Amino acid sequence: MGAPEEIFDVAIVGTGPAGATFARLLSPKLRVVAFDKKCATDPLARGFRKPCGGLLAEDAQRALSRQGLALPKEVLANPQLFSVRTIDLARNIERTYRRFYVNMDRHRFDLWLKSLIPPSVEIHNATTARKISRNKSGLWVIRFFEERREKIVVARTLVGADGAASVVRKFLFPKHKIRCYTAIQQWFVDKQPEPIYACFFDERLTDCYGWAVSKDGELLFGAAFPHGGTGGAYENLRRRAEKFGFVLDAPLRSEACMVLRPEKMGDFKIGTVAGAFLIGEAAGFISPSSLEGISYALDSAEMLADAFNENFPRLGGGDNGGGQGFVEKIFEAYRRRARKICRKLLLKTLKNPFMYNPTLREIVMKSGISALRLRPRDKHSREI
Repeated sequence: MGAPEEIFDVAIVGTGPAGATFARLLSPKLRVVAFDKKCATDPLARGFRKPCGGLLAEDAQRALSRQGLALPKEVLANPQLFSVRTIDLARNIERTYRRFYVNMDRHRFDLWLKSLIPPSVEIHNATTARKISRNKSGLWVIRFFEERREKIVVARTLVGADGAASVVRKFLFPKHKIRCYTAIQQWFVDKQPEPIYACFFDERLTDCYGWAVSKDGELLFGAAFPHGGTGGAYENLRRRAEKFGFVLDAPLRSEACMVLRPEKMGDFKIGTVAGAFLIGEAAGFISPSSLEGISYALDSAEMLADAFNENFPRLGGGDNGGGQGFVEKIFEAYRRRARKICRKLLLKTLKNPFMYNPTLREIVMKSGISALRLRPRDKHSREI
């Protein structure tokens, strides 16, 4: 294993929505390398797929619009749903509320964003960063396996966009603790009488929530649980949902991942003045109420890219690496911008009691505030 032939300006770990957006918005004069778990850009290729409900929130739609992007039709999932059926399983209460999500195929969405990365960025697919360190010159050293061989990349700056279980965050902040959950979801043939988007609450099983989404002839059913006994809790939730008419037999596939749930300012970590930065869920940027993270991935990536483009010296030139004042300038510029995200997420915690406190949730749902009055439907009909 020989020494690396070049020193990159930026190394990006992860090219989900955060990493792909950051790579796309960086100045083309910078020498950039990226690592991605997914296999290239073929949606049919085997490999890593992010477990996700696949609903694009209004804030994420706004971020895409601001960046001049429009979703291609192959990313969209059928049908588009304009309301959420909300069910308190413990109290047998149900209401329907208006929502403005875009139903999409999350894997195709990720690959589409990845396809927009300029060809000048060197991408290593189907791989993960195994070990991160800093050498005596202050440069970042990333070790990874590719084609069964360990390889090394060296870069002046490092960006962690590798999600809830971020390897970069763990290296930078080994003692950092943040509340986290296990999200489990399964896919079924959609046998519901009509397409549906639903969310479930049952404090007997989780202090978070569950969801069900019709998507291209299949039904995705999942929930987030505190660590420990998650498999049994999921099965209990599934059985209780079946009593409300959901057909959840013979799962087609199952998937799970870790998800963060911030609750205080100290949960957010944007990086260090040594030239390493965190964006998206790796930084803790995810809604504590809805677990929506795509909008914060897009926003934080744009903020950090602007900080880089404004402060990186002699774009594409630089000098010998760590310790220069430019990384401190990037850090400070990003820190100022990211305050907006931190404040917004902390305000989201004020919404939590009305969603997750059983008594307050019961009061709100029984009041009918903001709930839709549904017209009777033909039980044998199904709109597609």
